Amino acid sequence: MKSSVIVFPGSNCDRDIAVALEKMQFKNQMVWHKETNLPKSDLIVIPGGFSYGDYLRSGAIAGKSKIIGEVIKAANSGCLVLGICNGFQILTETGLLKGTLLRNRDLKFINKDIHIKVINNKTNFSLKYKKNQVLKMNIAHNEGNYFTNPKHLEELEKNNLIAFKYCDEKGNINNQSNPNGAINNIAGIYNSKKNILGMMPHPERMVDKIISNTDGVNLFSSLLN
Repeated sequence: MKSSVIVFPGSNCDRDIAVALEKMQFKNQMVWHKETNLPKSDLIVIPGGFSYGDYLRSGAIAGKSKIIGEVIKAANSGCLVLGICNGFQILTETGLLKGTLLRNRDLKFINKDIHIKVINNKTNFSLKYKKNQVLKMNIAHNEGNYFTNPKHLEELEKNNLIAFKYCDEKGNINNQSNPNGAINNIAGIYNSKKNILGMMPHPERMVDKIISNTDGVNLFSSLLN
């Protein structure tokens, strides 16, 4: 399976996701943001980091870069697209995903391991997980507070477009298990066709027991299958 990782000035998780993809036997290419042609890809990843230093607004400048036009075309034609952390923010800026990522509830940068619950395990990104499975993931963001309007929130819930929700280690979803104030504890969402996933936690950091755990492996193995 062929993957492409889009790299922006300020990306700091591009090599992490490349290592994870290659470990899982993806044939990966790194694509600089100034490119105007996208390699033939089964999966496009927009990695985490601080594209353009998060000036103006997180993901706002990256969302106008040259390569993004090609990403949008590929996404609209059904290509799988994964946006992680800043990548999620960029996807909302492009309109490929609805909603926005606001400043964290406590107005502080958060970098810690948290728990998320698998809400929908019937997509190309989640088939290897069990429904309601609790995963331990890492987050590192200042603007991870997902927000959307009531109509779209109802659509997300009704059409099973919520990928993950923040929870505690026992799977309880409540305000105490919500690290950033995200509406309805939302940690990741799909578009209506479920070929695009945006998520704030970092699955690429959870693929090796030596440095963390392997809770992110099944996301990549789901994509392979």
